[in-house]
Amino acid sequence: MAVRDVVVVGGAVMGASAAWWLTRMQPGLRVTVVERDPTFARAATALSVASIRQQFTTAVNVAISRFGIGFIRDFQASLGVDVGVASLGLKENGYLFLTGSATGAALMAEVAAMQRSLGAATEVLTPDAIKARFPWLEVGDLVAGSFGPRDEGWFDNMGLLAGLRAAAKAQGAEFLRDAVTGLVREDDHLVAVDLASGGRIACGAVVNAAGTRAAAVMAMAGLTLPVEPRKRTVFVIDAPNARHADAPLLVDAGFYLRPEHGHWITATVPADDGPCDADDFEPDLHIFEDQIWEQLFARAPGFDAVKVIRHWVGHYDYNTLDQNAILGPHPALANLYLMNGFSGHGLQQAPAVGRGIAEHILTGGWQSLDLSDLGVERVLAGRAFRERAVV
Repeated sequence: MAVRDVVVVGGAVMGASAAWWLTRMQPGLRVTVVERDPTFARAATALSVASIRQQFTTAVNVAISRFGIGFIRDFQASLGVDVGVASLGLKENGYLFLTGSATGAALMAEVAAMQRSLGAATEVLTPDAIKARFPWLEVGDLVAGSFGPRDEGWFDNMGLLAGLRAAAKAQGAEFLRDAVTGLVREDDHLVAVDLASGGRIACGAVVNAAGTRAAAVMAMAGLTLPVEPRKRTVFVIDAPNARHADAPLLVDAGFYLRPEHGHWITATVPADDGPCDADDFEPDLHIFEDQIWEQLFARAPGFDAVKVIRHWVGHYDYNTLDQNAILGPHPALANLYLMNGFSGHGLQQAPAVGRGIAEHILTGGWQSLDLSDLGVERVLAGRAFRERAVV
């Protein structure tokens, strides 16, 4: 039976980040990452819209993204080694959130002040200021918008994953193609993981980085987790009368939109949003016509002529309690560490969360950033710590 210091369940961006930070902080640490599909064809990492923002409503999420933007912008320097991914192609067009209510505008002003206090550059704009900056938008029904003129945008999601994996391997981490089928428990500790191939790995700690399958992993230890897969159909559209390469990622009341190589990416929360099977990747093609297009055209008349040219389906690992990450050791099993429930903003949080989990495993607590607001205890108590800016 193999013996490892840490077994990470799930090898997409969260698992890769944890493995890289662990082997960086403690050279020689024996880390194995178990991943069922190293093509990542259906991983949330691969199917992400690959964006990063500072505009969150909780301070801890802003701090996580403040670290993440620097890590992503100077990726090779962050890794400290050349792994063939020199740049993640960060495009800093910003995010623009819109609101048509006075209550929404007041909230924007409040959270923008908090974001700026942590180093973000968020501006709250009047409708006239929005129109002056983005004249292709209709603003007659708006009260305000919040805009991040820097440190927000989108980047190469698979480049981030590939770089972290390559750097972790270079530091000695092992990546194993297999599936974890069982967690072996003795009293209040895990002592091994069982594999679909029939093997068993004894270990000192287990990290649950299983994405939408996180609750299934917890069930192997007799525990529950309020994380479920939620399906999102993403549309790539061509709009010949709307060519705005400098457009931000626009978050309106009923959809989001951003430019992508001469086209646009858009999606929304389905009207009948609810849990789906982890293997359900059937697109809901009606959503563009039924939910998105009319609102999009009302916001930007240049989208009068639109054609859907491609689509894909991704899953959120949706935390039904408060749409925030669930991080750190589980009180019932001191050597089981969680990095789950990111509800659509996990990719951008991977650099800071991987560091935090590695620090906790190696030192027994949060170090660089205090991530205790996102700890498991609040979930067990049913005490929501809500992130209101979930896109």
